Amino acid sequence: MLNFSPQELTAKEKKKFLIGTVIPRPIALVSTVSGTGVVNVAPFSYFNIVTYDPPMLSVAVQRLDGRSKDTARNVFENKEAVIHVVDRDNVAAANLTSAPLGPDESELDISGFTATDSKAVKVPGVKEAKVRFETELYDSIVIHNDEGMPTTDVLLLKVKHYHINETIYKDGYIDPLKLGAVSRLAGNDYAELGTMFTVERPE
Repeated sequence: MLNFSPQELTAKEKKKFLIGTVIPRPIALVSTVSGTGVVNVAPFSYFNIVTYDPPMLSVAVQRLDGRSKDTARNVFENKEAVIHVVDRDNVAAANLTSAPLGPDESELDISGFTATDSKAVKVPGVKEAKVRFETELYDSIVIHNDEGMPTTDVLLLKVKHYHINETIYKDGYIDPLKLGAVSRLAGNDYAELGTMFTVERPE
């Protein structure tokens, strides 16, 4: 077994160890709106459930040279976002939204995604997603590195409304195969659901 302390590793090595081992990671496609009304859409794989009571999701948005990305800035400004599940049908378009556009440019223009009105928030969703969650900002945390530089904005987003495509839903349950969610690995690699199996929990 190899052993390392964080102090022995470069920033790149620390990143590669984490994204290469904490897999598969679900992908959130997040839409937000800037103060000037520009719709921003971006994918994030540092994403998961926090709790179901109240229903809450977390998205960690890495900063660039200490500066918040458009997604985090927009959420801080208007306190809303729509989170979509990335699946095999929309992953190519979702990948296009990771292009480094300016804050006054919308990823809707380069991805082929279609904006659709939300019910409980002002931020539009993406029509092509089978699942979307309208959310409001519950809380946030700024993560600093050992040198004191802010590196990450952790967003805790409370779900205000659910949209579930009827083709993946039956009797209160989501069909994972019909949803076809994809996950992020390291580098440019993604994964689909592989073999599914059941392990009974102890009583």
